[in-house]
Amino acid sequence: MFEKIVVVDSTGLNTWGVERLKELGKEVVFYTGIPETDEEIVNRIGDADCVLVSYNTQIRRNVIEACPNIKYIGMCCTLYNEKSANVDVAYARERGIVVRGITDYGDGGVIEFAVSALADLLHGFKGHQWKERPNEFYNQKIGIVGMGNTGFKLARVLKLMEADVSYSDLRCCEEAEKMGICRRTLEELLKENDIICTLLPKNTCLLREKEFELFGNGKIIVNTSIGPTFDVEAMKKWLSRENNYYICDGVGIGDTWEQLHEYPNMIYTERCAGSSEQCTLRLSEKSIENVEHFLEEILKKEETR
Repeated sequence: MFEKIVVVDSTGLNTWGVERLKELGKEVVFYTGIPETDEEIVNRIGDADCVLVSYNTQIRRNVIEACPNIKYIGMCCTLYNEKSANVDVAYARERGIVVRGITDYGDGGVIEFAVSALADLLHGFKGHQWKERPNEFYNQKIGIVGMGNTGFKLARVLKLMEADVSYSDLRCCEEAEKMGICRRTLEELLKENDIICTLLPKNTCLLREKEFELFGNGKIIVNTSIGPTFDVEAMKKWLSRENNYYICDGVGIGDTWEQLHEYPNMIYTERCAGSSEQCTLRLSEKSIENVEHFLEEILKKEETR
């Protein structure tokens, strides 16, 4: 059992997760809202030995230094890699602090959002219509940028709908290749497809002016990443051209609302696509499971001494 657990911000734990967490610490403190400064984060954590955090709050080196009791940091979000993480994982490791994240908790909603928003635009179900006549997914050339778990699942769904799907990623996805979903360079993907879906780690900017020029006009970009995956000025220039559309949700918009909201061809929902009852259940189960596993590992080490 931890001496003190602090939930730094609104992590999205459900009622079961909250009650279970209370059983894993002698003292458990829950905060809501996003702390505005590192000082506020430090004040919230205090002398805690266990910290839980969402993707909204940065746990930087100076925060970790100021909170010497931390033994475990649980990211109630995806830990894709250290570069994109909102926790300084490398420095935490130097201090002997274990950092764990979760995966595959919000995929369903993200995929359903991408498919439904695209269907609305292709058919004109909600006002905007991509081409003069309604279109199906059949034979649509769709490129997936980022073939992680969510990217692969989206590609598989689009393939079942008989779209012509390809992808770009640093690594080859053997499962996708077996399905006839071929890997391309980003340049090839942009040249060959009419619709691009970006599913990338946080703070990953791949689309700049050159990439938008390669992609061309009369095209669609769907972004389900955490924050923008593009240079904002380049996106604005692209949206100013004929029949280009950008689709994103409340997470994908990041800090670009003020710059992009006046463009009528930006199709935006304030909702977080990955947020649902099922998503919250998976997030809670996996986050608590990580805490439990850490405590089990500590207990085993103590028993072998």
